[in-house]
Amino acid sequence: MQVMVELSLYPLVNEYIPPIQDFIDRLNSYSDITVTTCSTSTQVTGDYAVVMKVLGDEMQRTHEEVGQAIFVAKFLNFDTMQARKSS
Repeated sequence: MQVMVELSLYPLVNEYIPPIQDFIDRLNSYSDITVTTCSTSTQVTGDYAVVMKVLGDEMQRTHEEVGQAIFVAKFLNFDTMQARKSS
């Protein structure tokens, strides 16, 4: 099953852009997911298990490196979304 996750990161630090850019750069290092960056969020698409593993690892790393940070996410069944789009 394919999933699309729309994710926003809000690091609770004065210099908030570097942790956001670092998180996006790390996501882009994975070849088995698709990452699309918008002005206020990043969309991650791929196999459900792979996306969840990547996000879990990278969100944990962000919390360990930054401390307080808020992640806001929307999870969409990408298979269903694509099926509706093509019908």
